[in-house]
Amino acid sequence: MTGGTGAAGGAGAASRLGDLLRIMARLRAADGCPWDREQTFATIAPYTIEEAYEVADAIERNDMPHLKDELGDLLFQVVFHAQIASEGKRFDFEDVAGAICDKLLRRHPHVFGASGPMSRAEQNAAWEQIKAAERAAAEQRVPGETTGISYEDKDGHWHDELSVGKDRPDTAVKG
Repeated sequence: MTGGTGAAGGAGAASRLGDLLRIMARLRAADGCPWDREQTFATIAPYTIEEAYEVADAIERNDMPHLKDELGDLLFQVVFHAQIASEGKRFDFEDVAGAICDKLLRRHPHVFGASGPMSRAEQNAAWEQIKAAERAAAEQRVPGETTGISYEDKDGHWHDELSVGKDRPDTAVKG
């Protein structure tokens, strides 16, 4: 292992993540890579899904060297989406990291909150309450408001931020 401290990366991870963010910005720059500059949320969405499947495949095969590479590819997809969003002044990678940190803190009151230790049953009940509150908050959004990111599942149903399970063959994203 390089740069690790027993946690999911340690001090070295921050500098390598900074490198990755700078590489992505350079690829999308005016004098960067033409292919990378042309990409949109929709055009790279199939690659994101493909990388997630490749991560799952490496796990299933217990192939740790391949898993490391595939996790890197999946992380690159997250960085790619965040870079496109940043260019559109929607959000950036820091916002993505902040959103998942906030979610993890919110969903684990037994670890990070004042509630203290909970039994497994209490954790499950708290989890369901938190998820219900999150769903209620999501329903308060403006109908039809989406990120523009959609994908087709294995059953041919299209999904985006606010629209789940609708058939939309006319907007197919194919890889």
